Amino acid sequence: MQNEGIGTKSQQALKLQQEQLKTERKTVSRERREAEKVRKFELKQQKKKEKHRGR
Repeated sequence: MQNEGIGTKSQQALKLQQEQLKTERKTVSRERREAEKVRKFELKQQKKKEKHRGR
């Protein structure tokens, strides 16, 4: 009863690689979502300024 893991060493390595890719995708997705949020906010601020420019 040495390693009570799932599958062989190669399967465990694949599983580890999948987990790393999953966390990497999560961080990239989060950064992209935050950047989009900032872009939309700045666009909204710009539109608000343009509305008041003619006064």
